[in-house]
Amino acid sequence: FGAVWAVLASPGGAKARAILVAAATRGLMQGLAGPSGATQTMGGPLQELAELLAGSLTHDGRPLNIFGVLGHHPKLLKRFNLLGGLILNRGLLPARERELVILRVGANARAEYEFGQHTIIGADAGLTESEIAALADTEDAGSGHTWSTDDHALIALADDLCADDCVHDDTWAALAQRWGDAELVELLIVAGFYRMVSGLLNSAGVQLDPGVPGWPTT
Repeated sequence: FGAVWAVLASPGGAKARAILVAAATRGLMQGLAGPSGATQTMGGPLQELAELLAGSLTHDGRPLNIFGVLGHHPKLLKRFNLLGGLILNRGLLPARERELVILRVGANARAEYEFGQHTIIGADAGLTESEIAALADTEDAGSGHTWSTDDHALIALADDLCADDCVHDDTWAALAQRWGDAELVELLIVAGFYRMVSGLLNSAGVQLDPGVPGWPTT
């Protein structure tokens, strides 16, 4: 395995990682399907994995590529889904502001998969096309777009954490003008969780799911 990983980690290993991820996803689905393509009803770890993947986000009936990778560690996938589900569905933060932070973290990490998935979610949450494009440009927090004071503080939080692993004092002061203690803690968890996810996606070479956009072209 060490020799294989040496190839995957090499400068030219991106294509090899992509092939590995695709094969992993196909292998999981083939292992969970019987001769007719229906999910097997056996018990044990295979059944547990089938149930976990069935409860994960899907595209055209298949788990998203990220879950095909995480499915190799079912216990981790289960807990990943619990925290991710809380952040996306049961958190205190409004969806638009949450997605603004996630997109900016994904942009800083240059995680195209993350940015693409949350381009869709962010648009549904109310972010405009021009706002999403501006968030992708980490060379300029403004990128020609005029942000509100509150939005600018959220962008600064993501930028501070990605650059220095610590939110700067002036950013905290700006955030505290709107958010309470619980929301501030959640903002840190949201940014930290998606920094972790971005590292996983980049390192494993997870490819965009069909129909999911990549980086903005405008």
